[in-house]
Amino acid sequence: MDDEPSGAHDASPHADRPSVAGQDAAGTGTPTPARDGPSPDADGPGAAVPGADAREADDWRIAAPWAGTDPQTDQRTGPAPTGPAAADPAAMRPGATDPPARGPAPPAEARTGPQPTPPPQPGTRPQPGIRPRQQPGTPPQPHGGPPVQPPRHQPQSQRQPYPQGHPHPGPDPRLQNQPGPQPQVHPVPAWDQQPQFPAMPASPAEWRYRPPAPPSWWTRHRRTLRALALITLLALCGLIILGLVREQTGTIGLLVGLGLAVLPVPLLVSAFRWIDGVEPTPWRNHIFAFAWGAFAATLVALLTNSLATSWLITSFGDAEAQPRADVLGSTVIAPIVEETAKGAAVLLLFLFRRRDFNGVISGIALAGITATGFAFTENVLYLGTAFGEDQVLGTEALHESVTAMTFFIRIVVAPFAHPLFTALTGIAFGIVAAVPSLGRTLRTLIPILGLLTASLLHAIWNGSASLPDFTFLFVYALFMIPVFAALTWLAIWSRRLELRTVRDTLPAYAAAGWFEAPEPWGLASMRARAMARSLARRTHGPTGARTVAEYQHFATSLAMLRARAHHGSPAPDFHAREQELLHHLWHRHGVAGPPTASAAVNLNRYRPPRPPGWGGPPPAAYGPRHSPAR
Repeated sequence: MDDEPSGAHDASPHADRPSVAGQDAAGTGTPTPARDGPSPDADGPGAAVPGADAREADDWRIAAPWAGTDPQTDQRTGPAPTGPAAADPAAMRPGATDPPARGPAPPAEARTGPQPTPPPQPGTRPQPGIRPRQQPGTPPQPHGGPPVQPPRHQPQSQRQPYPQGHPHPGPDPRLQNQPGPQPQVHPVPAWDQQPQFPAMPASPAEWRYRPPAPPSWWTRHRRTLRALALITLLALCGLIILGLVREQTGTIGLLVGLGLAVLPVPLLVSAFRWIDGVEPTPWRNHIFAFAWGAFAATLVALLTNSLATSWLITSFGDAEAQPRADVLGSTVIAPIVEETAKGAAVLLLFLFRRRDFNGVISGIALAGITATGFAFTENVLYLGTAFGEDQVLGTEALHESVTAMTFFIRIVVAPFAHPLFTALTGIAFGIVAAVPSLGRTLRTLIPILGLLTASLLHAIWNGSASLPDFTFLFVYALFMIPVFAALTWLAIWSRRLELRTVRDTLPAYAAAGWFEAPEPWGLASMRARAMARSLARRTHGPTGARTVAEYQHFATSLAMLRARAHHGSPAPDFHAREQELLHHLWHRHGVAGPPTASAAVNLNRYRPPRPPGWGGPPPAAYGPRHSPAR
């Protein structure tokens, strides 16, 4: 407060005109009283005034960079100027530190003459050596006399050609007397209504600068074209595989196979969507994964296995070539080809939809849905072929039906076989996505190791089916079921870990005011999330439920983003991502915040701390038909 001029921030639109101490900025000759304390002329600039409000301290911090600097000479002059003369917008504007081109400035006494000090007012403390600054060209004020009105308009010859802060085309006068070579400054061409450009090349072919070319049609529509190309490719693969299956099974066999093979698909897709429910992957990614597995991967596997089996039969060239080629093809070639074809979908989504590939859970869900599509088409082929054999053999008993046996093994006993194999590849990609600090070697080796493990598990499963007696049942009971149980436990544990991360991370944002205290607990429970959507739908309709779902998605993404940063692997643009997520949450908090907090309280997920001895009920729940939590 020692350097604060009382009128430094009360400048009027006429404050850029010359004025003297004691006059207002408009030059009316009316003394301007101080707003926040005694007059600076009475007590000196910056005298401490008892009872000054807190705004004066803020003004000091704003005005401090200019205090004690003469904007005319750019030299330190001691204490800050006082009165309306300090409220020069050009001097207070950031960047307006260059002086006008006037040459070296004369001393202050030579410019303005003697500066009389106003008499101190009663009850004030005069400070020696401090004078109110007077603008050049203003007559000196007599001691105690009335202020002199300055001229409102300066002659044209006295006006500055460039305002303060404006880039001057000539050399800087402060650099003229310095030793060394002077920088070469080119004057700025003058503007004219019809300017001439004599130095410009006459021919457009010789121009050095040309306007950028407009974006091509391909650039403007490349996203749409790539989507259409991908859809066309998958549809073409689907038509080809449909024709090949119909050729082997017939039309009736194809229809029977479609009707039976579609039964486990909704259950498997729902299971993988449930696993990925904490931070769900967009539907379009799962649709692509299913279509790739059902059409592209199946077509590649069918053609490759057929060619490889034919090559093996030709290579063996003996009477037992067919059985040996079938066993070798099913246990060695088919696992590698099929798992590679299914893993290609996971790789494509990992590369081109990286922002939606968050970790192990995302990898399991994408790989499982891809394998579900592959198993669907393969089951159509096997069930249609089995139905054709029953038609040829004329089997009537159910226990003798090849179709019933195939349905029992592939649909009832082991519908999860292909998803189980490919999930190992998804886990490997999920590890790479969750730990971005891995080196390039590990980021390459881990997916390859996952693919090889999936192929090995697939080979064991196919090999057990070709072995005699009850080997298949032993492999199924002692190997496949434990592996399936372990993978299921891993998926559920990872899901609970994500919910626990939300519960442990978001309270920091709640303490900062972005959430209410119960909200992190409501966002960390899938049941509370569903209840919050139901409450919002009841109050605000379907739009409110959709807003709550978006709110939950952004809150989960925020928690995962900060958790990764806390564990030492922050995103390169962490602050930009965090602010974007907070922006989305702030816009939806008015609708989604109350039902989320109410769901947490209703389900006893959050117990608000109570002061000692306070026995009142907990906060009321959101919604008229819900009672407070007990």
